[in-house]
Amino acid sequence: MKLDYPQLLETNNLLQKNTDETYWLCVTRTVQESKLFPVPAYMLLSYLNGVYRYPTLLKKIEEHMPAEELGDRARHMGTKAQGLSMWGLPCFYLLGREWLINMGLMRPEDAAEDVAYICDFWKRYELSMRRNSGHMTAVEAGHRSQLHPERQLQVFHADMFSCKPGDELHEAAQTFVASASQYGFLISCESRISLHNHGPYRLGEGRELLVRDFLDLAEHDFPWLDGVAEDMPYNNLTVPMATEGVHFNILDDWGSFESEPEFKGHHIRGVGLYTSDALSDGFEPVGMGSRQELIDTFNELNERVKEAMGRLWKRIAGWSRDQMLDAGAITYYSVFKDLAHIAGCYDPDDWMKIDERAERFRPLLNDEYSRDLLGEICLGTGPSHQISEYMMMQHNNQPRRIYSPIPYSILSDGDYTPTVGGLRPGITYLDEKQDRYRTTRGVLGIDEYNKKAREFRPDFHADEFRFCCETTVKYQYDSERTNELYRLHQKHSRNLKDKGAGLKHADIDKLAE
Repeated sequence: MKLDYPQLLETNNLLQKNTDETYWLCVTRTVQESKLFPVPAYMLLSYLNGVYRYPTLLKKIEEHMPAEELGDRARHMGTKAQGLSMWGLPCFYLLGREWLINMGLMRPEDAAEDVAYICDFWKRYELSMRRNSGHMTAVEAGHRSQLHPERQLQVFHADMFSCKPGDELHEAAQTFVASASQYGFLISCESRISLHNHGPYRLGEGRELLVRDFLDLAEHDFPWLDGVAEDMPYNNLTVPMATEGVHFNILDDWGSFESEPEFKGHHIRGVGLYTSDALSDGFEPVGMGSRQELIDTFNELNERVKEAMGRLWKRIAGWSRDQMLDAGAITYYSVFKDLAHIAGCYDPDDWMKIDERAERFRPLLNDEYSRDLLGEICLGTGPSHQISEYMMMQHNNQPRRIYSPIPYSILSDGDYTPTVGGLRPGITYLDEKQDRYRTTRGVLGIDEYNKKAREFRPDFHADEFRFCCETTVKYQYDSERTNELYRLHQKHSRNLKDKGAGLKHADIDKLAE
């Protein structure tokens, strides 16, 4: 990537955007500690792994599919390619860079082309994925994350089954969501990386839609789920949830939410269930043929989740600290690995290993040092190079910044290194990944999975439809192209199949159960 003045101005602006949001997220969320996993230690190891591997892996992905096309594809699925995953892309890298600068092992001008490329990829991807809202991050939208186009939201709205506290569907859905949340938390080594939420979307006066994703539930990428989650029939599950009497006033870049009043089960008024991945033509309904089928599906999935969770607890109980450190670091580091699946170039050695350069730091990562250092880096409270005496941070007016900008002087003196270099061998204390990947097309080996992904293109992503945005369909709702696009999204719908465009909220309410 050519480094010139406009490029550096934009890169440093993107660094500061991440600084402001990272600080706010860290001070308004829970302490990153666990009684089981060495969470601060594995987070720090993951950040270093990102510094050494992300630039090369993103370039490998873009050899198959550019960032802006990946964003267009990811908008129509519930995978690790949204929300928290894409916040992690620049921020995990930049936090690792900051730690290396703190230790004197890197200067702010080192790996300058890597930094600029990471930020540029992130910008192009986010603008594409979030094009319906016109924002780049949730914070820009006032802490809202509204990704889906109207045509997808209409299907969620029309096909969900109504429920109320005390009825069988309400109980089944709530029980599944609770179990899947616990399971996802354990899969991700006591982090929220397998749990995403986005919205809120307006359903009517006093009613909102929250879309909840439960990710990496089956045998797929994580080696610790091999033989543990073989009975999970879906790797990703999405639960659209209609609510009443509650407003989700914060839905942030970590995919977590706050509401007024506090969100409780009695606010739920409707639910649906879908699966999706890199090989699905959008969201595929699961158990949505009838109310009873959905009740039975939630109950069956809940039992399977509990069984898998029990087996996973037994596996983790036998792990060493190094294995826990690896699993947690890999979970964090691989947070946006599904981009490689969409592009059809996924290699488990790229995403499930610790680079030998990051591995050198393992002896430093005891619990006390990691806990204190993580707070210093994420909050800008320690290292002197983050102090800027006349400046005031956005959220606390302290004279600090979290991420170090690239110095503009490199444009005149040329004193910088462009990159950390390519991939080096990786190591792991975990078992090697078995060649089984649960997908919407069955269980596949990785070579077949990649081949199918490279050959696949969703119908609604064809050239004639890809750039039909919300403005296009607003003014061309009666065109054949717009109606065909809506019909493609409606082809699995119980209530909207072949209805086409032009429907409003009132029409959807009449068609819904």
